[in-house]
This record gives sequence, C-alpha cells and structure tokens, in this order.
Amino acid sequence: MNYIVIGLGNFGSTLSVALTEMGFEVIGIDKDMDRVNAFKDSIAHTMRMDSGDKTAMETLPLKECEAVIVCIGEDFGASVLATATLKELGAKKIIGRAISDLHRTVIDAIGVHEIVSPESESATRLAKRLQLKDVIDSFELSPDYNILEIEIPERYIGKTILQSDFRSEYNLNVITIIRKVKKKNMLGHETYKKQALGVVSPETQLNKEDILVVFGSNKDIKRAFETGD
Repeated sequence: MNYIVIGLGNFGSTLSVALTEMGFEVIGIDKDMDRVNAFKDSIAHTMRMDSGDKTAMETLPLKECEAVIVCIGEDFGASVLATATLKELGAKKIIGRAISDLHRTVIDAIGVHEIVSPESESATRLAKRLQLKDVIDSFELSPDYNILEIEIPERYIGKTILQSDFRSEYNLNVITIIRKVKKKNMLGHETYKKQALGVVSPETQLNKEDILVVFGSNKDIKRAFETGD
C-alpha cells in the first residue's frame, strides 16, 4: 500500500517514518525545505511542495494511494486549503488531522473520509491501523497483540463465525460484532444505530456492514485480513 503524508511536523514525520519502517511506500510532503531534507533518509520519498497549489498537487499519484493524510496542524488555513484541493482532485481517501473543534467541523464539511486528533491518537497508533484495509480502530495490548475493529471482508458475509475459521485457521478470537440495529427515536422515527451484539456464539451469522471486534497477534490478524476477497 502507498500513502501520501502532507505536513512533516512532529505528527506527520512520526507517521511517515513509522509507515516507511513497516515497508510501505510513503511520500512525505512539506513546504519547508529544511523539514524535507531532515527526513529524506528516513521516509521513502520526501518532496517540497505547497499543498494548496492545485497544479503541483496534480502531479502526485493521488488515486493510486490508499490514503492521503493531511497532518498540517499549526496552520489552520493551509490545512483547510490542502484538504479542499485533495477533494477537488479526487483523492481516493482523505484522512485529516484536527487540532480543535472548529478545525474538525470545517474539514468534515469539506468531506474528508476520516478525522484524527493527535490528543487521542498517536501517529504510531495510526500507522499500525493503516497497515490493514478497512480497519476502524485498534487497541494495542502489547507490541505483538491487538484488539481490532474491522469492517467485515466480503468473503465472510453470510457465513457463521464457525464457518469463517477465525479460531481454527487464524488463531483469532471474535470478541463481539457491532451491527446496525433499527430503532425508534423519541419522535417515533425509525433510525439505525450501531450496537454491540454482546458475546457471540459460533453459530452467529456475519452480515454485510458488520464490524468485527477481534483479538489476536498482529501476524495472525494480518494473515486473516490481508488475503484477497
């Protein structure tokens, strides 16, 4: 998988270095040449570029990358402009870093696919989460073991947990399933809310749009979810 990281401050550079060390192709971008030079040997590729310059940004392989992560934090205007430019250019997935409620509101309105806050998610944790496609969240119990929330791969839809062989084939424990459940709000209107099903049984069937919550080693998680659908 390939990633573009815009902004090589503390958060962006840590994320870029971590992803590079994991073996991914990373393009780290910053308008400050000193930062670009500082990380040229520890990030796969570094480039000096103004992320608000649409003509320059068009030269990047935006649609070939798994995600573009906008890590600009200190310059609110630059972050918003970069996000808007990426949206206009049709980037496959945009992850934005928000440093305030206002910042979050603005980039959410632009249409980013995901927002992270440095106060609640470290760059290293985000890098580990980006290792696998469709991961929603993760909680590291140790360097080798994780609890992971992941969108159910298509190949498991319609199968039971037993038929999916998570335990016997991959040595993974399915802790629970988060599923959209139809409920009525206080006005009597039907809405859908995400709800954990509690302790699941081997006979529990996996449905489209389910979110699996699994526990296991990082190597077994990658083995189970990196294979093609």
